[in-house]
Amino acid sequence: MASFTLDERLENDSIAMASLGLCQVRLMNDARWPWIILVPQRDGMTELHDLSPLDQTMLTFELGMAGKALKEATGCLKLNIGALGNHVRQLHMHVIARNEGDEAWPGPVWGVGTRDPYAKDDARSLIASILAKL
Repeated sequence: MASFTLDERLENDSIAMASLGLCQVRLMNDARWPWIILVPQRDGMTELHDLSPLDQTMLTFELGMAGKALKEATGCLKLNIGALGNHVRQLHMHVIARNEGDEAWPGPVWGVGTRDPYAKDDARSLIASILAKL
């Protein structure tokens, strides 16, 4: 595999969970929403079309696996999946567990309130639950 450098902001805002065939999976360090990101381990990628066709297929497969695991681990009502990249250009996909009545429901989570970092044991527990379903 080619070299890979994770964007500093993604590294600072999230907790490493696992590495799949293509993506690094990370838990966003905000306890308001169970929220993972998948980062294709390819340098220089900013858009989905920057990936090779094989990597695009692999990303879709890994998103499906991760989303299913997050939904089963949290029992959430809905998953929000997206790639914005306006603040962090490195290609990464957000998978966010949503429930009616959460702080931002039914709108998007971006820009809502103040981040609430996980207690270390809570992060470990959620990560273990998600990984058990993955």
